[in-house]
Amino acid sequence: MTRTALITGITGQDGSYLAELLLEKGYTVHGLIRRASTFNTSRIDHLYRDPHDPEARMFLHYGDLTDGSRLVTLLERIDPDEVYNLAAQSHVRVSFDEPEFTGITTGLGSTRLLEAIRMVGLQCRFYQASSSEMFGATPPPQDEETPFYPRSPYGAAKVYSYWMTRNYREAYGLFAVNGILFNHESPRRGETFVTRKIAMAAARIAEGRQNELYLGNLDAVRDWGYAKEYVEGMWRMLQADSADDYVLATGVGYTVRDFVQFCFEAVDLDWEKYVRFDERYLRPTEVDALIGDASKAERLIGWKPDTLTPELARLMTRAELADAPANA
Repeated sequence: MTRTALITGITGQDGSYLAELLLEKGYTVHGLIRRASTFNTSRIDHLYRDPHDPEARMFLHYGDLTDGSRLVTLLERIDPDEVYNLAAQSHVRVSFDEPEFTGITTGLGSTRLLEAIRMVGLQCRFYQASSSEMFGATPPPQDEETPFYPRSPYGAAKVYSYWMTRNYREAYGLFAVNGILFNHESPRRGETFVTRKIAMAAARIAEGRQNELYLGNLDAVRDWGYAKEYVEGMWRMLQADSADDYVLATGVGYTVRDFVQFCFEAVDLDWEKYVRFDERYLRPTEVDALIGDASKAERLIGWKPDTLTPELARLMTRAELADAPANA
């Protein structure tokens, strides 16, 4: 029988790759999208078919994680086998400017969805998009047993969602898992995120369409992987025999400076001639180093990354060149 999945945040980077993966596996996919006066579905337009088409297997529904009654209505109608909660206010720096909104969406949104599943009585499997930002100031390497020490409103909201997911698993027997994903990027990453910003700038400077790139902390260390590979890990978590929590990461850390160098080398440029410092991009509290240990995921669900940071940076930069597809 065809399985059915509901993805919140389907229009985002991870949502679009996950929708592709599930459709390839024969799923019927439903996605939650927010109403806007402009189109916001560019990452999934290539997957969309008119719902009147008998071959259509992806369907979009207006809704929001701040609206619990709407979530109940949709879950009753769709009756999904799997629910992937990827929706959030996901920008760490912006979370300092909008801490309350971040808590309402990134934190309480997951609770509304879990409670809606419980109220409807669904026997579905639930994936919560947790984050390496939950570890914050705790030194690397970080794995499933590492204490949390969030250093942003975003990280704190994700910690709340993590524990609510575990609570619903333990209190109500829900098959609910936390995927603690370290930084995962792609050409579909939002343009305000530092990796996409760097890749775009390198390509544009090489083409003469931009002169400078302004960045904040170049010394921050991150574990960057390829988002297209990480959604495979999300799916694998929900295929396991029992619900558990997993870290997904490459296990290798690089500085922002390294990422800049990789991107500019991809277009044969010396980055130091073009990069400038701007303090507005600094966080009030910085996270110095996030490097994950994904050995549990490899051992139990057979997941491991193939693309490391240098290759990822080159891939993203090449995708930004004028003659390359924008959403590789």
